[in-house]
Amino acid sequence: MFTVPVELDHAPYQILIARGLLKDATPFLEILPQPRVAIVTNTTVAALYLEDFQKVLDSAGVEALPIVLPDGEQYKTWETLNLILDALLEHRCERRTTLIALGGGVIGDMTGFAAAIYQRGMPFIQVPTTLLAQVDSSVGGKTAINHPLGKNMIGAFYQPRLVLADLDTLITLPAREYSAGLAEVIKYGLIDDLPFLEWLETNMAALMRRDLDAVAYAVERSCRNKARIVAADEREEGIRALLNLGHTFGHAIEAGLGYGKWLHGEAIAAGMVLAATSSNHLGWLDVADVARVKAVLTQANLPVDAPALGYERWMALMAQDKKVLDGKIRFVLMRRLGQSELGYLTASQLLSILP
Repeated sequence: MFTVPVELDHAPYQILIARGLLKDATPFLEILPQPRVAIVTNTTVAALYLEDFQKVLDSAGVEALPIVLPDGEQYKTWETLNLILDALLEHRCERRTTLIALGGGVIGDMTGFAAAIYQRGMPFIQVPTTLLAQVDSSVGGKTAINHPLGKNMIGAFYQPRLVLADLDTLITLPAREYSAGLAEVIKYGLIDDLPFLEWLETNMAALMRRDLDAVAYAVERSCRNKARIVAADEREEGIRALLNLGHTFGHAIEAGLGYGKWLHGEAIAAGMVLAATSSNHLGWLDVADVARVKAVLTQANLPVDAPALGYERWMALMAQDKKVLDGKIRFVLMRRLGQSELGYLTASQLLSILP
């Protein structure tokens, strides 16, 4: 088992990474305020893991209320969030009842948001079952729902008490979902960990065949990178914004095409190529660097060409980005591979790269 600490002064917690974590109630028992939980999941994950997970908790004397939501990014809405709140109220859940997010990024984001606002705050635990959630969305306390005009625009910073990344759940993950998760893994190498990027270039074949030693290393290294940045800047007032490499472009793709048509990681992959191309236009990356970005994403079966939304549509969608400052869109760009920073692009520069 790998243990990665998230060193926040007010709410420190641990990320546990291992196989078989869903079969052991011990980590849960150590932090539950009361022996009662509500498990929020979706129809797909419930069919795979919910019944057995409930039995594990039941055998440890923990009462578990299942809340099963529809599966898909298109359901990351107020209406679906209210299904969680309705169930908590109907079953008279208390402030000391713990919410457990069992699923991918959508489930984790909505469960965390529900925990933040139900009775003004209740404990929650992240049990991410996708690669993307294990290496990114489950760590750091960002919780949110989508709005038709922008992704993750309504939410709160609210930290989990624990993150349990059971690597066995990646075995059942569809290939497209798995590749989408690798986009966020690659992101860490690009923003400030060049040795990790080089490792990924060498070991992508092992990752693609889901060699669990390689997968465990990639998950741990990614989590350590994110934990370090979150500890330094919990509320994204500085360095944490760099974790959004490719996201300004990527979120526009998701909203522009309709949530769910492209997976989040697919949109981020294409967005990182646009960020690399922009950095090249600024004279920061050379053509060979951009080719390396495309090559490692291609190895992971990820798209490198963004869809043609049209310049006006791109600009309208990106204007909703959370990094907008004083009405200007800020982008995460790469001074060089493994060194990123926030910057601005002119209208002419954007016109030359946006499809």
